[in-house]
Amino acid sequence: MKKITPDYKIENKGHYSPGIISNGLLFISGQLSIDPDTREVPKGGIVEHSKLALSNLDRVLNEANLSRDKIIQCRVYITNINDWDDFNKVYGDFFGSHKPARAVVPVNELHYGCLVEIEAIAEL
Repeated sequence: MKKITPDYKIENKGHYSPGIISNGLLFISGQLSIDPDTREVPKGGIVEHSKLALSNLDRVLNEANLSRDKIIQCRVYITNINDWDDFNKVYGDFFGSHKPARAVVPVNELHYGCLVEIEAIAEL
């Protein structure tokens, strides 16, 4: 196994790795809609939160020298299922023609008041 950790400006105190490479796959831990360099949550709504969570996903991919089209599956947690359409638009813009397998799971709340958390699996 190989740990993948982007160069964040603030140390994350959580007991996990942002990414782990094992058996030809990159497992990306849940990426919240929080700026990992400032620990700030966006002031806006689901669109801003979705863009930031996806950007955080990109940082882990980039650290592993992988592109978005290598993602094979995403699991998305959102705090309001009524935000599904807006999230889906941002997600579609992010991935373009690539359509990984996906589940969107509504949850009561996420850490730090985030509205979105996204985990993923990518192939090397």
